[in-house]
Amino acid sequence: MTGTTDRKRPEDLRSHQWYGTDGLRSFSHRARTRQLGYLPEEHLGKPVIAILNTWSDINPCHVHLRDRAQAVKRGVWQAGGFPLEFPVSTLSETFQKPTPMLYRNLLAMETEELLRSYPVDGAVLMGGCDKSTPALLMGAASVDLPAVFVPAGPMLPGHWRGETLGSGTDMWKYWDDKRAGLIGDCEMQELESGLARSPGHCMTMGTASTLTAAAEALGVTVPGASSIPAVDSGHDRMAAAAGLRIVELVHKDRKLSDILTADAFEDAVTTVLGLGGSTNAVIHLIAMAGRAGVTLTLDDFDRIARTVPVLANVRPGGQTYLMEDFHFAGGLPGFLSRIPDLLHLERPTVSHDTMREQLEGALVHHDDVIRPRDNPVAPEGGVAVLRGNLCPDGAVIKHIAAEPHLLKHTGPAVVFDDYRTMQRTINDPSLNITADSVLVLRGAGPKGGPGMPEYGMLPIPDHLLKQGVRDMVRISDARMSGTSYGACVLHVAPESHVGGPLALVRTGDPITLDVEARTLQLGVDDEELERRRAEWTPPPARYERGYGALYNEQITQADTGCDFEFLARPGKVQDPYAG
Repeated sequence: MTGTTDRKRPEDLRSHQWYGTDGLRSFSHRARTRQLGYLPEEHLGKPVIAILNTWSDINPCHVHLRDRAQAVKRGVWQAGGFPLEFPVSTLSETFQKPTPMLYRNLLAMETEELLRSYPVDGAVLMGGCDKSTPALLMGAASVDLPAVFVPAGPMLPGHWRGETLGSGTDMWKYWDDKRAGLIGDCEMQELESGLARSPGHCMTMGTASTLTAAAEALGVTVPGASSIPAVDSGHDRMAAAAGLRIVELVHKDRKLSDILTADAFEDAVTTVLGLGGSTNAVIHLIAMAGRAGVTLTLDDFDRIARTVPVLANVRPGGQTYLMEDFHFAGGLPGFLSRIPDLLHLERPTVSHDTMREQLEGALVHHDDVIRPRDNPVAPEGGVAVLRGNLCPDGAVIKHIAAEPHLLKHTGPAVVFDDYRTMQRTINDPSLNITADSVLVLRGAGPKGGPGMPEYGMLPIPDHLLKQGVRDMVRISDARMSGTSYGACVLHVAPESHVGGPLALVRTGDPITLDVEARTLQLGVDDEELERRRAEWTPPPARYERGYGALYNEQITQADTGCDFEFLARPGKVQDPYAG
């Protein structure tokens, strides 16, 4: 989208009903805006832009966004708009317990109601830590104003004793090395200071980088925004560009519904799979699509996965590089330029009338970071969808991050009823866990977790680590960090807490995983399973009151996006009367 001279008349702006009428309420709104210190000519008749900022002192992924908001404001002022910054929930992946996934829908609600209830003509959404990207876009899609997303950006690469470290991924690796007795406390203390050394989200292709790339593929960021390192001066310039763009979008009346189409979501799925991205994107994209009125299913992911190769050699799905390498190799525009035949190029974005126009001139500068089609990291997309009597509504596995010999495997189950029990007993010799065992965790789904925590990368017992075992088949109704790796089957649906088949598994039962066949099968006959089901007792709800009780009543299962039923269902909400 190039510059336009078209400008909305003041009376056509949504904010006019707050500021521009002759009634008592408008008089009060103008008086209170003077109280804030603004002159009439600074805001009257101009698009009001809400800047939703997830900055917080407790969120290292977003700690720089307070400064970036100033750059957004600079762009809004330059374009003739009036910026107002709103603090919203930060959803710090590192610190918020039991999991920020429990609160994704809360931020989505906050975003929706804030944008609807204030005098706002358009919005700039600032996030990037795992759950903030989908939450902000879900809420904004439900209001359907013009909006631009500003990704927080990846942190700088980590360093330790000559090695380049990837946050999350190397945390798991070296923690296992410590448990195996290969390194000690001194090394771990050094790693604490070298693993994450700047503001920004994880610089691997974890959930944060995956979701911000998906946002760019959807067309809701300025081009190339998703991979700019958080501390790069280009990140400041990108934020200012977003401020400029949102004012133009308001005048052009290009709403999120014009951008978040079925074609856009197919392209986002293609992007996630071709990047070897996080399994968490499956849940979030399904939820985001639902808010945009688009039906997206697990079957769509599996269908598209068979058509797109993995071209991003970025850890953990790739072997070598990190997000800064990806950015300077061409970023997402460069990546998308290698798969144009797999994309819908005639759809609009926030910056251009078509994605085809947006990708003009995009280049790849490093063929080992972003691989050519004839030399992929993997021939098919990085996530597989499984079906079977253990997961009738589906499960997922990031098979490119697993040891190949485990992709077709049969072994006896070792069952843990909850994560705390697993932590306490995983090294119990009486469990007789071998490398062929299949570790099963239940009680970790949307209701059981609660909130579906990232428990899915179950720890390998110490005695196996010391033997050199670094991967096992692990199955749960939980999620796992996008920075994780291993033969981890996740998002088993329905979850055990609501009586899904996972609740019926017993230690010793044979389980067969076959990724090529896309199956996950419990080797127990139907008659025995029905007998066990008759004996099963539903566990008590995790919460008796408060937000947790609302969550328990309304949360949907993983295969449908873990949204709240009352938010996901279709229906209109009236704009407030401001007079």
